[in-house]
Amino acid sequence: MNIFLFFLILGLIFFVYKKIKSKKSKNLKLKKFKNKLQSTQTNIERIFLREEEKTFSNPNINIYIGSYDNEENINRKSNIHRARLSKFKKSKLNGEMIFQDDEQRIYKFNNGKKVYL
Repeated sequence: MNIFLFFLILGLIFFVYKKIKSKKSKNLKLKKFKNKLQSTQTNIERIFLREEEKTFSNPNINIYIGSYDNEENINRKSNIHRARLSKFKKSKLNGEMIFQDDEQRIYKFNNGKKVYL
């Protein structure tokens, strides 16, 4: 009787251990992906990425670099500006249209004259 009771308790402990272990590891990656997909931070990042893509694809959209922008934003905006200059040979920065000629020189128009920067 004692041996039967011992094996019964041992079997129950093993069964409970297996149940607990299977619940912890089951779909951990799926749960992480679902939480990331539903988080508000991810949605905000997606909106900013769409906005950056619009800004990158149209050189006539003004990029404003203000004195209160942090270093990360300044770098991101200046990289978009440089990419637009390379691709379209023009880009609008802080309200001024800036152009790039075939010799990679950067200029803007001031009173109808080219002013090289």
